Amino acid sequence: MAGGPRIRHLDEFTWQEVRRQQHGERTASVREKWLDFGPEFLSLFAEWDPGMIVQPHGHNSNHVVFVLEGDMTCGDVHCPAGTHIALDQGDTFGPFVAGPNGVKLFEVMMGDPRSFPADLEGYQRFLDERGVVQLPNPPIDMPDWLEDTRS
Repeated sequence: MAGGPRIRHLDEFTWQEVRRQQHGERTASVREKWLDFGPEFLSLFAEWDPGMIVQPHGHNSNHVVFVLEGDMTCGDVHCPAGTHIALDQGDTFGPFVAGPNGVKLFEVMMGDPRSFPADLEGYQRFLDERGVVQLPNPPIDMPDWLEDTRS
């Protein structure tokens, strides 16, 4: 091993808002703390506001999501705290909808974490039916070796 383990605490990291939506009079967001981010993997801690919706998508890497607190749906599947979701590179999933108290997640992507959209028309209908407006993604600090190509 080169250099041994990298040990840090969640409190050492700053939040980055990575997604934003308008839910009537209220704005909902996804915020992430990127715990370790290199070419081999990204591990992160995420908080989603109540009702936050993330479009169906996939990643250019294998991806693991673990629900720590709260709950969400993934497509038609209810995912309470303790749920483990694993996807192989190129698989798609979603939409995701955070529960009424929001959701906290731990995620790991092994390789290129950039995402690609799935079912954009269906996602727009899903938002329209709920009166939700997708706002532009906030600017985020990406590592120099990886451009921001989020969908």
